[in-house]
Amino acid sequence: MPSGNSHPLDQYLRTARLPHIWCPGCGIGIALGGVIRAIDKRIKEGVLKKENVVFVTGIGCSARTSFYVNFDAAHTLHGRAIAFATGAKLAKPELEVIVIGGDGDIAGIGGNHLLHAAKRNMDLIVLMITNFVYAMTGGQVAPTTPLGLYTTTTPHGNPEPPLNVVKVVSSLNANYVARASVTHPLLVEQYMYKALGMRGFRFIEILSTCPEVFGRHIGVRDPLTLYNSLRSKVIIKQSPSIDESDLDWEKGLVIGEYLIRDNPSFLDRIKGGSK
Repeated sequence: MPSGNSHPLDQYLRTARLPHIWCPGCGIGIALGGVIRAIDKRIKEGVLKKENVVFVTGIGCSARTSFYVNFDAAHTLHGRAIAFATGAKLAKPELEVIVIGGDGDIAGIGGNHLLHAAKRNMDLIVLMITNFVYAMTGGQVAPTTPLGLYTTTTPHGNPEPPLNVVKVVSSLNANYVARASVTHPLLVEQYMYKALGMRGFRFIEILSTCPEVFGRHIGVRDPLTLYNSLRSKVIIKQSPSIDESDLDWEKGLVIGEYLIRDNPSFLDRIKGGSK
């Protein structure tokens, strides 16, 4: 790429693979931008080395991030990213292992791995990009699909209440649990920056837009209209309570840092540490 068109974050991207495959209006690129800016800050501070950053993804739209980041990365089986990432961290503890996946990949197909990684307080950062639907595979109902909404597998409206992953992970042994939104990208960066300075299991849910599938299903196909619709539903709170974390498409979606603590991580425990 000519120097006149370069960007300060190009060093963290495989620019030869651009343009990306995400649909116009998709929020995954916004989420990835916030994540990379946070990584860049930590590297410039000298507390993180680029060669120690590893991205692990499963299958789905969000999982395609591993194709575009200029770090060591693994594109694994559907739902198995956390299991693979756990092995990488245990084999080489100095790595900062970051898992990115969609709500279907992380909470649906890979839900069991999510539970046990949080229970162990495994030394991982898990980013779950929630677009409320299985987008890549045809628009099926996802664990986070709001109650009553149409999907290709719930043509009469989703009869199931959405899975509140923030509440589930907070009930286990995680050290950090937050929810952000692509409508507020500075908070994505802020929460990721915070997570990079902590140990143990760190989980960030990132609410995102999907006009091509989710938006079309609910009658909001225009990317800007869907973005503004999501933004209007987002409620920012400082230290919200866990009881405020339910996903309610009508009443609003609360984002913020739900849980911050510094319990011994899994690696601390297997090394005999208690502080």
